[in-house]
Amino acid sequence: MFTFIHAADIHLDSPLKNLAIREGAPVETIRGAARRAFDNLIELAVAEPVDFLLLAGDLYDGSWKDYNTGLYFLDRMRRLRKAGIRVVLVSGNHDAASRITRALRLPDNVTHLSSRSPRTLELEDLAVAIHGQSYPRRAVRENLVPAYPDPMPDLFNIGLLHTALTGRPGHEPYAPCTRDDLIHKGYDYWALGHIHQREEVCRDPWIVFPGNLQGRHIRETGAKGAILVRVEHGQVARVEFRELDVVRWSFRQLDCGDIHSEGELLERAGDAFQQEADSADGRPLMLRLELHGTCPFHGELVRDLRYWEHALEGVAIDTGDIWLEKILFHTRRPRDLDPAALDGSSIEPFFQAVDQEAVELFEAPELQKLLGRLPAELLRTQPLLPQDPQEQQLLLQEIRDMVLAGILEQREP
Repeated sequence: MFTFIHAADIHLDSPLKNLAIREGAPVETIRGAARRAFDNLIELAVAEPVDFLLLAGDLYDGSWKDYNTGLYFLDRMRRLRKAGIRVVLVSGNHDAASRITRALRLPDNVTHLSSRSPRTLELEDLAVAIHGQSYPRRAVRENLVPAYPDPMPDLFNIGLLHTALTGRPGHEPYAPCTRDDLIHKGYDYWALGHIHQREEVCRDPWIVFPGNLQGRHIRETGAKGAILVRVEHGQVARVEFRELDVVRWSFRQLDCGDIHSEGELLERAGDAFQQEADSADGRPLMLRLELHGTCPFHGELVRDLRYWEHALEGVAIDTGDIWLEKILFHTRRPRDLDPAALDGSSIEPFFQAVDQEAVELFEAPELQKLLGRLPAELLRTQPLLPQDPQEQQLLLQEIRDMVLAGILEQREP
């Protein structure tokens, strides 16, 4: 009988990435969130206590600016050493072998599996065999699984692998393989990394992505943490997700279809914020809010978006430790506000001209060339211009609504 923790994608000291955070938000708390989440992981390992910890790649976010990141990691590994906890890790695409990483002298309780070929580490006292391979370079395009060793008889076999499997949205297709590739290997548990969303791929055998330890931006929403695994009589007896993040990211849609006044909107938003705060369980919450629906109050919204941003931010702050990362105004005007009905005239030709100019901007070769030079990670976390046709249409509709709201405002006595 033994217990272990499976974690991945720590991204220690990962920088902030394109966060449209409002003034007064806990920026320093967010900057230090990866380390604090890792501290929570160490605390969990010691408190259980577990027999070993598996780290399935991307411990670091890339090359260090100095040795402080490595020294921090060594200090935590020595604490696990004092507690008698072993650590086995592989490198992924973000922390593939580098000069600084190779120079780091790990304590004897830590095994960093080789990048040259798959290696097996046998823990004889636990009757466990851990098979794994680090990335030799950032972009690994080949399937690593066929070269992994066959399972060792009479041992509990674990595969440690950084992979995209057959591909997941938002992640490069590194070390591609299939679910069947892993099942047919004959291991008892596959400890995967690379995909930042927690996922149970299979339960017989267990094939698990724990997700990343701490969300870093709005595309990494929801609870983050690690997997605690209990093995009894050579079989997985329990697989339990433990929340370890210190800052929570969330996306909330608010239907404004029946809202007619400012008071109703702010009250509805306050209720939504409270629900999100309750789900965050006391953590600081970075929230993206989207207002949507065919809204009788739409004209009031689009006439002064800045005012409504500040009003909603105030409600969020009053509710608790909530910070609005961004507010998306995607409401629509009621059909009876057709611009063609304004005094029998039509401004539709003007709108058509605006649409045409915007489409030409989206498709401009010079712009596409510029976007092609930007890092893919930058464009994934915060696109500079919408590339999806549906998102482009939303932007064009917002432009139309702002113009129409201005016309309606001028017509009021």
